[in-house]
Amino acid sequence: MTISERVKLIDKENNNISLGRQAELLGISRSSLYYQPKISDTDIRIMNLIDMIYTDNPTYGKRTIARIISRDHGIAVGKKHVRALMIKMGLTAIYPKPKKGLSNKDSQHKVYPYLLRNLVINRPNQVWSIDITYIRLEHGFCYLVAIIDWHSRYVIDWELSNTLDIDFCLRVLERAYEKALPDIFNSDQGSHFTSPKFTGISTDKGVKISMDGKGRCLDNIIIERLWRTVKQQDIYIRHYESVSECRTGLFKFFNTYNCYRPHQSLNYLTPAQVYFNQDKIILMGETNISNLTLNSKQIHLFNS
Repeated sequence: MTISERVKLIDKENNNISLGRQAELLGISRSSLYYQPKISDTDIRIMNLIDMIYTDNPTYGKRTIARIISRDHGIAVGKKHVRALMIKMGLTAIYPKPKKGLSNKDSQHKVYPYLLRNLVINRPNQVWSIDITYIRLEHGFCYLVAIIDWHSRYVIDWELSNTLDIDFCLRVLERAYEKALPDIFNSDQGSHFTSPKFTGISTDKGVKISMDGKGRCLDNIIIERLWRTVKQQDIYIRHYESVSECRTGLFKFFNTYNCYRPHQSLNYLTPAQVYFNQDKIILMGETNISNLTLNSKQIHLFNS
């Protein structure tokens, strides 16, 4: 059974078997059922500032970011504190060095070679990438994982979670593979993506696995650009209150991103037009699945 199918079997009203025991029996993470981030309001404010500064200037390290926060926002914060929060958020300045945080490597996991160097990517489903990013909320934070097609910039699938347990990464990968299979699946060397639970899904389906070089953030540049777009054009201006509100907002955003917003790098076509090789894929009125001019197979992909 998939992770999503096992989660649906959890019975929160069962008085005989605890949630922890149910999660153990089903092989899923107990904390993902009800975990909420525990962190001070001040640290959340600092993390949100770090996220905005880093998104604009990903080459800035802990010292520079700490000075900007202290100088421009009146919050006395040291570089060690900023570093600890950046690790929690999974951020690292873009220059060669070991990755931290969301991309923390597990030495027990197999690391696959990077297969994209000098590769000509000229068709959909040739290369997919996955990554996780920090998402700020008005009263907390959560994490976003997404899978993107390199050639078309089409977002295949995505999911939010308020915990960094691997389960939400497994779910998004399982759903994506129900829609199509890429030739190559690329990720960083983070422990989520090197886990045998995660890589086994790809190898079982005959998909080649590629992983970024150690500390080479630009190896996965396509999805790094996606994060900048998501945050600057949605997260920072919407001010979502909760995970559920953020999920609803991102559903609309990704539909617009995939099917309405033209991309200069795609000769002003939309990612969906390029991915599905269609001349017209438009949204009318509200961003809604029912308004897409797609064939029945493509509607099924979106609804999935």
